[in-house]
Amino acid sequence: MNYLKKLVMAIYCLMFYLSASAQEHPGIMLTKKNIGAVRKGVQTYPLLKASYKKVKADADKALAEPILVPEPKDAGGGATHEQHKKNYSNILNCGIAYQLSADKKYAAYVENILLKYAADYGKWPLHPKRKENHQAGRIFWQSLNDFVWQVYTIQGYDMVYEAISAKNRATINSGLFEPMLKFFTVDCKETFDKIHNHGTWDIAAVGMTGYVLNKPEYVEMAIKGSAKDGKTGYLAQVDQLFSPDGYYTEGPYYQRYALLPFILFAKAIHNFQPELKIFEYRNQLLAKAINTTLQLTYTDGTFFPVNDAVKGKTYETPELVYGVDIAYADIKPAAELLDVAQRQAEVIVSDAGLKVAADLQAGKAKPFSYQSQLIKDGASGTEGGLGILRYGNNDDQQVLLLKAASQGMGHGHFDRLNLLYYDNGVEIFPDYGSARFINIESKKGGDYLPENKTWAKQTIAHNTLVVDQTSNYKANAELAQQSHPEILYFKSDKNLQVVSAIEKNAYPEVQMIRTSALLKVAELAKPLLIDVFQVLAAKPHQYDLPFWYKGHIVDASPKINAFRNELKPLGEKYGYEHIWLNADQPVKEKSGYLSILNNKRFYTVHFATDTAVNLKMLLLGANDPDMSLVESKAFMLSSARSANQVFFNVTETHGRTNPVSETTTGASSKVSDLKILGSSKDQVRVSFKVKGKLYTWQINYQQKENFIKLN
Repeated sequence: MNYLKKLVMAIYCLMFYLSASAQEHPGIMLTKKNIGAVRKGVQTYPLLKASYKKVKADADKALAEPILVPEPKDAGGGATHEQHKKNYSNILNCGIAYQLSADKKYAAYVENILLKYAADYGKWPLHPKRKENHQAGRIFWQSLNDFVWQVYTIQGYDMVYEAISAKNRATINSGLFEPMLKFFTVDCKETFDKIHNHGTWDIAAVGMTGYVLNKPEYVEMAIKGSAKDGKTGYLAQVDQLFSPDGYYTEGPYYQRYALLPFILFAKAIHNFQPELKIFEYRNQLLAKAINTTLQLTYTDGTFFPVNDAVKGKTYETPELVYGVDIAYADIKPAAELLDVAQRQAEVIVSDAGLKVAADLQAGKAKPFSYQSQLIKDGASGTEGGLGILRYGNNDDQQVLLLKAASQGMGHGHFDRLNLLYYDNGVEIFPDYGSARFINIESKKGGDYLPENKTWAKQTIAHNTLVVDQTSNYKANAELAQQSHPEILYFKSDKNLQVVSAIEKNAYPEVQMIRTSALLKVAELAKPLLIDVFQVLAAKPHQYDLPFWYKGHIVDASPKINAFRNELKPLGEKYGYEHIWLNADQPVKEKSGYLSILNNKRFYTVHFATDTAVNLKMLLLGANDPDMSLVESKAFMLSSARSANQVFFNVTETHGRTNPVSETTTGASSKVSDLKILGSSKDQVRVSFKVKGKLYTWQINYQQKENFIKLN
């Protein structure tokens, strides 16, 4: 067996050397055979010209400043942390500037700074301010940042490789890159073999360095794992972290972040070993992942902030610039990607960027089309998913997202059957995202705040049901990772879009079923948001269904009477300790409404229940001594003691205000008379009126062909 393994390795190494020998430096993003074309392109195509102008300006700025390679001592956001980040950007920018200008001063900069790193790297111990519960790096407070540093640096080194003397290359390799390879694969072996975005960055750094340094053993480890058996490594990462639809299990924000090492290493594999046909792997899964990442944004380009997400991140982020360019140039030249590239206003100064810029100049772009779709989760696509319903053009689009995906590993939130709603370019029912001020050193060094665990991850922070004031799975991530919701139904027609899912495991002996829809009716210009949340339980519980909203309450029934005395926290744990209870009153008729004004448009939320509930008004900010929580407010339907329960909600989008002319139109809702006609474990029947016309809505859980019946 050992002989066979050695024989296989020998054959693999021979194939590697045969492939690599034909691949000259540079060979990753900007290849030697295309240098001339890219040089011409930066003079010909406006987008490539503008992108190179920025790269060269940054490279010139680096040359004008002294080379600083400080001993690592600061956490994220600190001076040494930021300097080392700046250094890897300078190395890459100067590498590109050298290849396109042929001016050796840029290569000399890269050579000199890498010689400095090579002289100092071996003296540095593990970082003195190791990030809590994370593997320490040598340059940065966590090993992840070291991997990222190397992914960028090795590209710059590849650019200037032939401009550095053999002697100095040997010094850089032996003093810096070879010790790094050992650190990444031996000292960081746990991360290297971990199915996680940290592992992906580690693998990409090792594999790309292996190609550039012509070390096939490291390339094989990167592709197949440290044991070279395929149980870990790059291909295992692709297999286990992405669903067949291209959804990355940690959610959109981390899909965006993790995509870059997946794409960069794939590009390196494609260039150095084209016989592996990496871009064809799993039916062009990487192309699907890029498209899915784009589909996981609102029309303003912002990512849906489910799980741990820093809000405001858009597909203009550098990771997606790489992703879009490589997807278009190397995998599938979809004209819609050119539209995104134009919006990004930037391309990679590379072979791929050249093709994108040239085809944009040739007028080949087509508008990017957002689609209503069910994006499945899990390696086999069987672990729930995200139901995304869209109506309207990109200038004014309604989007309803039902999150019925798996836990999402360590970055997941306890938010089974969470609902998000967007319209008119803004959030209406938002997700909080993560509690983090990234790169703001004064806020815990830019790391996740303690409130990320005590608030942002907790169920009450989301627009979904909380049972007995306790988060899903009692906020136990390992337990939550063991199960997932199930998608019951998905439909996307012109006038009716529906997604329905069931969660059976979040609470013992409690089943939750949520069916949400966008329904276009003849009487109204904009579709209605229909939301039916059914709970089935063996014994009574307290049920809290919050809706965190943006905007201002302008009307309500029952009339809201906010407390005039001292506010009190809503509870003691699971996030309740962070909520001020601002009003609490019974809903006598088991139905009511709230009208919200947001971005000059009205949103009236009508609600009905089949048991008595209280309407509670909530403010975020209790028990927040460092003032870290972002201002948020919600209304909540709370049932003190019920077994089976139905919450039925209809949100109407209507009217507008004009603060310039001081006019208001369409402020009155046309929806009325919400009723729950009956419910069982197999069926729910509800009705409502629009301008007096009766609509009856029947959900048949056991009938796939007749799941929704609308009269």
